[in-house]
Amino acid sequence: MSGESPGQRLFYGYVVTAAGFGVWLISWGTFNPCFGVFLKPLVTEFGWTRAETALAYSLSLSVQAALTIAMGWMTDRLGPRIVVTVFGSFLGICYVLMSGISTIWQFQLNYGLLAAIGLSALNIPIMATIVRWFVRRRGLMIGIVQAGVSVGGLIFPPFAAWLILSYGWRFAYIILGIITVAGIIIPGLFLRRDPRDLGQLPDGASIVMAPGLHRENQNSQATGLSLGEAIRTRHFWMMAGIYSSFGFCGATFIAHIAAHVQDLGFSLADGANVLAVLTGSSMIGRIGMGRVGDMIGNRGALILSFGITTVILAYGLVAAGLWELYVFGVVFGFAWGRYGGSGFR
Repeated sequence: MSGESPGQRLFYGYVVTAAGFGVWLISWGTFNPCFGVFLKPLVTEFGWTRAETALAYSLSLSVQAALTIAMGWMTDRLGPRIVVTVFGSFLGICYVLMSGISTIWQFQLNYGLLAAIGLSALNIPIMATIVRWFVRRRGLMIGIVQAGVSVGGLIFPPFAAWLILSYGWRFAYIILGIITVAGIIIPGLFLRRDPRDLGQLPDGASIVMAPGLHRENQNSQATGLSLGEAIRTRHFWMMAGIYSSFGFCGATFIAHIAAHVQDLGFSLADGANVLAVLTGSSMIGRIGMGRVGDMIGNRGALILSFGITTVILAYGLVAAGLWELYVFGVVFGFAWGRYGGSGFR
């Protein structure tokens, strides 16, 4: 089977994957890791408690989860290009407005509402689009898109720390905001909902494969479960529990590790570098396990990921030296990446 449709020099699914990678690199690369970089400078300047400052991060993730269903609904009706470019840009607007805050409620409102709207528009719309464009290489392409988190997390924490130390946190937020708005809108314009809109088929299949592919899709739909049926299965609640527990641990460490490194007596730059190593090391797990999942399934990979995560979280509680913190970052990032690139089947 050819890797391109007849008459096409490029399978557009790869462009969609590259666009998704770019959006995830900018959005998740600036949000998750950089929140922790800004945490201690804000606490120091305003005298807020660590808890009330971190509440903004929790609010953002909670509101994002609630909005995800609505973004999926809008993607079905408006297409991923409009949803990602219009609503996704709210994340960059949040950063720009952060440069002018003076009270805790402004901080929490910006992250809890504007950032949540932006982030909710960047997950389901992009993943649903990748699923439409790929079947055989779906896991690999999803892994590549998710690797944007790792690359962005490797780049932006040290960059944000340098901006803060050189120009102050307000100017740093403005720069991140401008980068984020441009970095979401520009690649987002290249998203196309369906390969048939361009006369192509998933995975770049030849047009003569369409009847067989159609029957395969029909069979897949016939054996699928409705939402009501799915929530009555053991696997649904197992996955819900797994994602909830890991999400709690992962979000907590990502948000606080940079400040924790500073609490141990190291610099803001050191905290940002540990965070960069953590998110950067997850790239191997995200891409690699996406491919392995395509070949052998992801059940064993998921179990291994959580085993490593459990051990390294215990180690992180006692790590005090800078090199120990880097070890924690590498291993936790790898396990986090394996989980991020894996499903369960």
